[in-house]
Amino acid sequence: MNRVIYEPDFDLSVVESLEALQERVTGCARCNLRAGCTRVVFGEGNPSARLMLIGEGPGADEDRLGRPFVGKAGQLLDKILAAVGLERFTHTYIANVVKCRPPGNRAPRAEEAEQCLPWLYRQIELISPGIIVLMGSSALQFLVDSRAKITGMRGRWLVSRSGIKIMPTYHPAALLRDASKKRPVWEDFKQVKEAFSNLTGV
Repeated sequence: MNRVIYEPDFDLSVVESLEALQERVTGCARCNLRAGCTRVVFGEGNPSARLMLIGEGPGADEDRLGRPFVGKAGQLLDKILAAVGLERFTHTYIANVVKCRPPGNRAPRAEEAEQCLPWLYRQIELISPGIIVLMGSSALQFLVDSRAKITGMRGRWLVSRSGIKIMPTYHPAALLRDASKKRPVWEDFKQVKEAFSNLTGV
C-alpha cells in the first residue's frame, strides 16, 4: 500500500479536545473563505468513531445549517452508509478539507486548503480513527497526492504513516451527476464495512 504522510504547518497539540478545537476554528480567519461564508462547518458525528469520512467543503445547505453533508449529497451518503449497515452519528465522524463554503460551491483552492488542513489534521489526531474514507478528488489530492486522480485511486487501500487505513472513493455529489458511479462506490463501501467490522467487531 502507498504511504500517506500528514504534515501540519503549525502546532495544535496543545488543543486537547474537539470542543476546544471547534472554538478555535470558529474564530479562524487564516484565509478569505471565512469572510464569505455564513457558518463554519466544523464536522459532526461520534467523537470516538473508528471510521472518519472526509469530503471537500460545505455547500449551500451546509453553510446555512452549519453541518456537513446535509444536502442531497449528504442524504445519499446516509443511504449508502445504511445500505452497508452503518449509521453516521453512531459509527462515523464526518468533516471536510475546508470548513467554510467556497463561493459558488467551487473546489477549494490550494492556498485555502493549506490554511485549513491543520484543523483537519488535529481533528484526525483527536478522533483517532482506524479508517478514513476520502470522498472526491479534492480530499484525495489535498491529503494524499496533488497529482492523484480519483478515477485511478478509488477502491484501493492506502495507509497513513500512523497506520490509518484510507479508502478513496467518489464524492456522493458525483453520483448525483453520473449514476454509473454508484456501483463503484457501493463496492468501495463494502470494503470499508468489512474493514470496519474487522476493526470493531460490528
